[in-house]
Amino acid sequence: MKTILLLCCSNIFMTFAWYGHLKFRSSPLWLAILVSWLIAFFEYCFQVPANRIGYGEFNAAQLKTIQEVITLIVFSIFSITYLKQDLKWNVIVGFMFMIVAVFFVFKKW
Repeated sequence: MKTILLLCCSNIFMTFAWYGHLKFRSSPLWLAILVSWLIAFFEYCFQVPANRIGYGEFNAAQLKTIQEVITLIVFSIFSITYLKQDLKWNVIVGFMFMIVAVFFVFKKW
């Protein structure tokens, strides 16, 4: 559970680092890059411990899959609330197909 919480925190910072600047398109690109890197530092402060703690309980592919599902959830919330964009049906279906991949990664064959 600690791994999941750390990955959630990491993804919140990651999403703001990668997409937060889109609301400030009039600011210089160099400033967007600098601020994004500063935000990304905090992403790494959560991501690295999450992977260190989670590795062993989960294998690397499972950790990556968990991170991607969290990314989809965080990005969806961010897109709706911060960027004020609608999630259209085709995007939701695409995300659902990616989440189905979780079954295949975690299934003991």
